[in-house]
Amino acid sequence: MCAFGRRFKLLAHDVRFWILLFFLLRLIGITQPPLEVAHNWRQTTVTMVARNFYETDARIWLPRVDMAGEKSGITGMEFPLFNYMIYLMSLLFGYTHWYGRLINLVISSAGIWAFYRLVKRFLDEKTAFNAVLILLPSLWLMYSRKIMPDTFSVSLVMLGLDAACRWLYDRKAWPRLSVAALLIAAGLLSKVPAGLALALLPFLLLDKTQPVKRRLILFAVSTAALLPTLWWYAFQVPFLNEKGGFVHFFMGKPFLAGATELMDRKGLTAEMFYDTALKFSGFALFLIGLVSLFIVPNKKPLVWFLMSSLLFLGFMFRAGENFVRHSYYMVPFIPVMAVVAAQGLSWLSAGFMQNTGTTKANVTAKPRRQWMPTVLLALVMLEGVLNQQHDLRIKDESKALLRLETLMDSLDPSGGLVAVNSGQYPTPLYFTHRKGWLLENHQITNEKLTDSLKTLGLKKIIVLKKVFGTPISLNKTLLFDDDDFRVYEP
Repeated sequence: MCAFGRRFKLLAHDVRFWILLFFLLRLIGITQPPLEVAHNWRQTTVTMVARNFYETDARIWLPRVDMAGEKSGITGMEFPLFNYMIYLMSLLFGYTHWYGRLINLVISSAGIWAFYRLVKRFLDEKTAFNAVLILLPSLWLMYSRKIMPDTFSVSLVMLGLDAACRWLYDRKAWPRLSVAALLIAAGLLSKVPAGLALALLPFLLLDKTQPVKRRLILFAVSTAALLPTLWWYAFQVPFLNEKGGFVHFFMGKPFLAGATELMDRKGLTAEMFYDTALKFSGFALFLIGLVSLFIVPNKKPLVWFLMSSLLFLGFMFRAGENFVRHSYYMVPFIPVMAVVAAQGLSWLSAGFMQNTGTTKANVTAKPRRQWMPTVLLALVMLEGVLNQQHDLRIKDESKALLRLETLMDSLDPSGGLVAVNSGQYPTPLYFTHRKGWLLENHQITNEKLTDSLKTLGLKKIIVLKKVFGTPISLNKTLLFDDDDFRVYEP
């Protein structure tokens, strides 16, 4: 083997190489506006809050959205740490859309490294390595470069757990425990389902090889890390909804109602696991790994999986039908699925287990070709990347929305309130760089409604013809008309 081949082989067995490679892959189109097909609306609800911190009010405890009409826009939502980091970057470089992509990518890549360290510590290095290679091209690939807090929040919690492990097992300095508490609190505040990663915490707290005193301290610190999340969602979110007079945040449904909705949509619910999360090849490995958990002597990964599954089931029931409508709801569970799939790959590497035919059903190992696990892993990675490569680019028809701000500045330099026929999607409103209302076509053609909005300050009505809307004509003064938009006086 040539020197280059030897170096590449060494690199290919270093998890840091793959983390860096996928970091570079996700840099493609990193400066794009939030206009890709999947969940552009969710991204613009993040960016509009960040922009309002930059332009209106920098108090982190008063997040504001743009689609509250004449109101202030103050509303309850996830703790806006991610939004605020975008704001802080804007203070240095001026505001632009894509900072959130880079912030999420950096934190999520660091989270992958923490994930590797955690799995390596609790299971073994090979399983950790394979789990990373399965996680990187999963749904994590797409959402770790979006302006959304999902992989961001899970990564913060995993970084916090890794810091806690280093304090407990490696006897690192006391500040390490403070860092762990801050990271865990930040992750939970940013997105409560990120707490699924805490299913690893009982393994630390119940580890009898460690001094009782240190485990009690860890328990106390971990409990304290949960308190800010309890305060924000139980008290601050309802307060903000009342203060701003606008409800934006989804608080969840009763468990029984949510479970019923999921049972009514059991096909779509199953699809979230076998297609959305790891794609088909990855899910096949996950199923094999699931079988192996009940066969291999080490029960630690089985307990981890069952605890995580129980927590995730509760989250699914709280989400109800929303779970099957939003693929990002799967993000907190995918690292667990990746570990199980890696267990399956390790099991296959050791050889399929088969019955020998004796009365006691003894089990013996059947050797396998060494290249098979590598081929399976490559297939999982290839399928994951190819099924998400579309997310690295923006459709040409969507780029028309980038003209909206300039267009509206020319028609109404005062920056007055607008109404847009984009239904529940705030993306076009965000690109007008104005505040206002999101209306359906039947609402925007209702003259009684638009007249009432005019009394509240409505200055312009925007009709989208292609993206997020369909062409309609209004019995009002037409100010502008082209292939993409119409703009009317109300």
